[in-house]
This record gives sequence, C-alpha cells and structure tokens, in this order.
Amino acid sequence: MATALMASGAAAQQPTDVLTPELLWEMGRIGSATLSPDGNTLLYSVTHYSKKQNNSTSRIWQKNLADGSQRQLAQGAAAAYIGDGTRVAYLRGGKLYVGTAQGGDFKAVAEEVGDFLFSPDGSKVILVKEVPMHESIAKNDDDLPKATGMVINDLMYKHWDHYVTAVPHPFIASFDGQTLTDETDLLAGEPFESPMEPFGGIEQLAWSPDGRYIAYTCRKKTGVDYAISTDSDIYLYDTTTHQTVKNLCKPEGWQAPAVKTTESLEHQAPNNGTEERFAGYDQNPQFSPDGKYVAWTSMARDGYESDRTRLCVYTLKNGKFDFVTESLETGVETFVWGADSKTLYFTACWHGKINIYQTTLKGKVEQLTDDVADYSICELTPDKQGLLVKKHSMSHPDDVFTLSLDKKGAQLTQLTDENKDIFAQITTGEVKERWVKTVDGKEEQCWVIYPPHFDPTKKYPTLLYCEGGPQSPVSQFWSFRWNFQMMAANGYIIIAPNRRGLPGYGMEWLEEISGNYTGLCMQDYLSAIDDISKENYVDKDRRGAVGASFGGFSVYWLAGNHHGRFKAFIAHDGIYNTQQQYVETEEMWFPNWDLGGAPWLKPNDGQMRKAYAQSPHLYVDQWDTPILCIHGQRDFRIEYTQAESAFAAARLRGIDAQLLLFPDENHWVLKPQNGILWQRTFFRWLDKWLKK
Repeated sequence: MATALMASGAAAQQPTDVLTPELLWEMGRIGSATLSPDGNTLLYSVTHYSKKQNNSTSRIWQKNLADGSQRQLAQGAAAAYIGDGTRVAYLRGGKLYVGTAQGGDFKAVAEEVGDFLFSPDGSKVILVKEVPMHESIAKNDDDLPKATGMVINDLMYKHWDHYVTAVPHPFIASFDGQTLTDETDLLAGEPFESPMEPFGGIEQLAWSPDGRYIAYTCRKKTGVDYAISTDSDIYLYDTTTHQTVKNLCKPEGWQAPAVKTTESLEHQAPNNGTEERFAGYDQNPQFSPDGKYVAWTSMARDGYESDRTRLCVYTLKNGKFDFVTESLETGVETFVWGADSKTLYFTACWHGKINIYQTTLKGKVEQLTDDVADYSICELTPDKQGLLVKKHSMSHPDDVFTLSLDKKGAQLTQLTDENKDIFAQITTGEVKERWVKTVDGKEEQCWVIYPPHFDPTKKYPTLLYCEGGPQSPVSQFWSFRWNFQMMAANGYIIIAPNRRGLPGYGMEWLEEISGNYTGLCMQDYLSAIDDISKENYVDKDRRGAVGASFGGFSVYWLAGNHHGRFKAFIAHDGIYNTQQQYVETEEMWFPNWDLGGAPWLKPNDGQMRKAYAQSPHLYVDQWDTPILCIHGQRDFRIEYTQAESAFAAARLRGIDAQLLLFPDENHWVLKPQNGILWQRTFFRWLDKWLKK
C-alpha cells in the first residue's frame, strides 16, 4: 500500500495510487442513454478527451443486456432509437445520421442540426437549427463583408460566451425512413429562441403520443425585455395546421403585467394568481402517455432564476392546472410520466443528495431512493416497470442503471461501469457527512472529503470549498474540474458546506442569500472551517479557501474578512466589484434579484444597497493573504476584468498573487490541455503556501 502523506514539517510523499489530472481527463463521460423498444439493448454515448489532440471524441455503444456484450455502433452523440427500434439516429459534426439498429447503412439526412427528437411513430422529427437574428446586433452592410465591427442597438447582444447573431429554432420534417421532407420552422419569422439559451436542450420540446402536437418552451422576448425577465412559457403547436394554437401558461384573454424594470423591481412572494404562478421559468414539457395531460417544471416569480421548481400538470380538456409536488419544500430536477398517466417520477435535492421520488396527480409524494448520490432520470423502461437512470457521487462519475418499481421496493441494477479500469488503479478518499452549528443556532450540513490513506494521527492542510450558483446545491456532484477526490488525492482535507442560499433545506434557508451576499452565508462558511478545525488532524496554520462563480465572489470577500484563518486563496470566475458586475453581465434579472437592483437606485433610507456597500473590492485594504485569480475571457456572465482587477489590486498592495487567464474558455474550462493546466496551477499554488 502506498505511503500516506507525512505529518506537518516532514517531507511529504505522494501516494502512487491516487487520482491525477491526466487520469481524470482520461475518464469516459456518459451522455445520452436509452433502451431499445424491446428492452433488450442499451444504446448510450460516451465522450473521451485527448490531451495530445486537445479535443474530444464521442462514440455510440450498444450493450446486450442479456449476455453483457457490447459493441461500438458509430462515432457520434445523442443517439436514439426511431419508432419501432429498427433504426437508430445520432449526431456528429452537426449532421443527423440514420441507419439500422444492427449498425449498417448510416447516412446523413440533415445538416446544421444542433439536436433532434423523433415522433413516437418515427414519421416526423424535430430538428433544432440556428437561424439569423439581428434584433440586438445590426446586420453588417453587404458591401463590407470583412468588417468585424458590431453595431449594437439593445441588450442581450451577448450571451454566456458568444455574440448573438443567431438563435435556435425547432423545425419539423417528415421522415419516410430514408429522407427528410417538408421542413417547417415552428417559429418562422420570430426572433425568439427554442430551446432557450444558453443551456436548454431537446428536453424543452415534446411530442404528443399521436404525433399531432408539439409542446415547446419559449421566452418570447428580445433585448431589454429578455435581459430582465425569466418569464418563459409552454406553447402548443399543431403539426397539421403548422400553427401555434395555445400558450398553456397564459389563459385566453390574460393580460401581461407591466414589464418590470430596475426602477420597480422588488422581491415578491408568489401568490395564487395565474399571472404570478407562471411568471418565471416554465420549461421541459412532457405529454402523458394517454395524451390527456402536459406536465412541465414551473417557477412562480419573474426574474428569480433560482425559485423553487414545481411540477405542474395541465389538463388539456379543460385547462386545469395542478401542482403535484407542493409537499416538498425543494425543487424538481428531472421527471418522467408513469405508464398509467396518473403517476410521475422525479428527482429532487434534499440534504445534499438528489434522489428519486414519485407523485400522484393528487400530489401524494413518496421517496423511492435514499442514496448518498445524485440521480437523473433518462426514461421509463419499455416494460413500464422501472426507470432508466444515471447516477454519480463525489467519488464516482455517471454510470447507467435501471431502477425497478415493483412492490418489493426500488431495486437498482447497474448497466455500465465505464471507468472501472481507472478506478481499479486508484484509491479514493472517504466522504463523510458533518453537521455544524451556525452563528444563529441552526444546523448546517457539510460534506468532508478525506485524503486516500487518511491517518487521523497526522495533520493535514485543509480547504474550505465555496459553492457557486449562488443557489446550486453541494450535492453528490462529480466535477471534472472542481473534483473533491482530486483535491483529496493531493493531500488535502476538504470541507464543503451547504451554506445559506442552497436548496434542499427549505425556502427560508434558500432565500436568505437574495440581496444578502455577505450575510449569514459568509458566516456559515466560517462556521464550517472553524468546526472542522477543532479536529486534531487539521493543521490550523495550513488552511485555504477556494471557489468559483459565487464561490469566487466568496473568496474575494473572505480575503478581506477572514481574520487570519487562511493562508491561501483561489478565486475562479468570481465577482470582485459588484457595481462593475451590474453593468457588465448580460442576464440582468440576475443582479436585479440577487444584488437588489441597480447601484444607482437607493432604498428609501437613501443608503447604498448592501450588495454594493459590502462589495469585496471595498475590503482590499484588509487583504493580507496570497491569492490566485482565474478567469475565462469568453465568460460574459462574469467578465474577466473582475479577475484582472482583483489581481492588480493584490499586486499593488504588495500581496503575492497570480493570474491565470484562458482566452478561449467561458465560465467553465472545457478543453483538455486547459483543464490540466488549470489543475496543475491550482495545486502548485496551494502546495506553495500550504505545504511549506
């Protein structure tokens, strides 16, 4: 067995059986997964990354569930069976390929496709394609084809990591088994997007069982209206008349309220009016198997993208709405209809785990799994007796499973073990739950990840992990960058608190952070690091704090308010100056809700809003600790100038600092060599200051 890390003051010896950045990037990442209509074959995609080539390759695999044999069907992603399962479709390089399920005769039937969804009988298909859009960025003069300047007339000219000169539209086409014909744009002539950017996929559209109707998600706004609103709706499109026939979220004759602006925006609790129930994100529709209902995920409040996601069921016959997950004070993640059209299965986060639940149309909710894991639901199994799911944890990436739904209880069967050869070579650290008392007497759930071969008689450097979001859970996620097992493999103990503002602990806990970025959530961080520091194996002289996005903001703020606790900081894509952030970001509903509105608007008392009065940059005079600032220059959510400003401030104050910029990355780091450089820089910095 490899030798454990030596105690503080002695030479440290790295174990030989631990995770490295190179091994992490060698792991296969499972994407789409589906079962053949007869239930005998699993069709799934796996993406591998090449450090040498600095790119990725996705492959489609078929696995025979009877004998366990499998074969590569094709290179591509987003694979699906068509109709009766005799044919298969997949995407590669923007082309849609169709061939036999036995692996022959694949040919491209469409180009410039971003996603697709075949009708239940396979006779039609939805194709997601980009169409030009010049609502915010004017079209260049025709006689200046090489001009690179952009004439910008409105907000939302940029989104996430690109300039908006095109938007995705769903097209419908007929399919005879060989050729696509009669291609029609569902949003012809409209400057709106469906699926919604930047993260929406084909889950935002659905076919009715008979193939006549399509339910699609759309936020029919542009410019400023788009930038300040999260109000998307579910629309019903008739494929026989080629018309959108109904907005399911807004009854006929309903009048939209006045558009909220930064001048009038206030935090509102949801009321019982229809205009409030469907004023936020409504998305991801699914028809019931009998075609009588449409279910979707719904948020009540406009401008609040982290509102609780409720599962809404709409009765097509009479327009009645029912919310069927009201007994849970947390949001719905993925969901699927049961075969009886009276049951829905869904995932939800509670106490740092995403498990599987079921609900009736009357809202009777039952929990089906209780694992220290995160689940996502792919589909109902063809025999209607189970679910096809993916499952991961802090110690293992996604694999595919079936979950039976018989009276004996939920039984889990593993179908893939994609990275077994890598995990056979390494030892992972133990993950433990720890509850910490907060400054106001509440209980805070934390996850503690220990180094492989942990020895409680020794002392270890320890990291406080600051979560982003700002309202994303510290559940059992597996990250290929912020990987807890990687941090542990480098000899660090990590404490990852579910501080104020995170879901899975009720609405009061979730919403305390809104407009209060520097309140109890920051005290929760300090409570967590102080509590774990009571253990003899934590070296109090070798503690660091790390985080991205809101976690990066947290690190910048803690740098001026940690009172000597930490010896090193790392902030990735964080907000350093909140006033600067307000006018730099693109989705304006975010700072309107989270920061309380524009910095030039004063509350009734005339004082500056807390978000601006306690911005991290105002505490630079109290910075005293080395800091690494990381940022992607294609990050339009939080501009890279935030990191440049923090780095410059630290250096001008004589504080050791380093800046890692990625000209070709966004809010995330997605390229293999950049990802490995990120890991190496991350640990070089920590080792320099915490392993002296």
